[in-house]
Amino acid sequence: ALQMFPGMSHAQAKRLVFATFTGSWEEAHRAVLVPAFRAATKADITLDPMLSVDQIAKVSAARNNPPLDAMLHDPGPALTAIGQGLTENYPVAQSKYYKDLIPEAQEVTGPAIFFQTVGLTYNPEKIKTPPTSWRDLWKPEFKGRVGITNLNSTLGTGFLVEVAKMFGGSEANVEPGFKALNDLKPNLAAVAANPGALATLFQQGQIDISPGNFNAIQILKARGVPVEFVSPKEGAIAFKTTIHVVKNSPNRDLAVALIEAAMSPEVQSKLMQAPFLVVPTNTKVKMEGEIAKVLAKDHAEMKKRFVFQDWKKINEHRAEWIERFNRDIKV
Repeated sequence: ALQMFPGMSHAQAKRLVFATFTGSWEEAHRAVLVPAFRAATKADITLDPMLSVDQIAKVSAARNNPPLDAMLHDPGPALTAIGQGLTENYPVAQSKYYKDLIPEAQEVTGPAIFFQTVGLTYNPEKIKTPPTSWRDLWKPEFKGRVGITNLNSTLGTGFLVEVAKMFGGSEANVEPGFKALNDLKPNLAAVAANPGALATLFQQGQIDISPGNFNAIQILKARGVPVEFVSPKEGAIAFKTTIHVVKNSPNRDLAVALIEAAMSPEVQSKLMQAPFLVVPTNTKVKMEGEIAKVLAKDHAEMKKRFVFQDWKKINEHRAEWIERFNRDIKV
């Protein structure tokens, strides 16, 4: 990083503030990305875990002196942050690793450093027959045992869209999805605030089945929590996770150095291993282990098996959906 930016000396380096996600993402970044960043820059870093909507609100409230230097976003919030002018483009010409990312990850507004995958998660000690479809969540035998997240999370919104599609809707028409969620109420045990909180409900034995993030579930398994992940026959939801340099950040060079570290094959290879099992975007990283076994053996197969959603269309009405969900979908 210091070779990329010769103007940044150790003495000048300040503390970088990186807004990551809560739960498994914070754990993965603290264990792998933070040490790699410190080794490359000799600078310090603070992780500030929060949902994307909270990141955007925090930076928007202090545009000229932002409290964050780098933000982590899923597709919908990324479009919002970029549209509000809260980020700056990545210095692609200076990057060592940008060219090695798969084409879909090469976003000049903020490189996609990982893929997240959402499928069905369940407790195999309580559910002996593995679920195969999103529709299984509505089965009578799961009364009071289903968990979901609210729509502030990409997991929650992505799930709503897939449910809408399952009953004839689309990104532009989620009415069938809301009707189906209303019908799901007898089965709902909890509506979690975020994916990390949803994973905790499995650990506490409060839910037995839910839509869930692949990597969050793997961390629970590593702790001995009885939980498994399966891709529904409709296809697992996949979305890119991008890191952005915050506009007007006083630590711009450090923010870029963080993103370089996140794109590196060394970091992505480590994050792909247990217990984190994060799907890499660097083509130099060969998929292996549980990712190759459960999700896809390579990036080409991943693009065939995963469902990618139109977040530009979703964003048009997402705020209305969040308000409606918070009002109407209660446990």
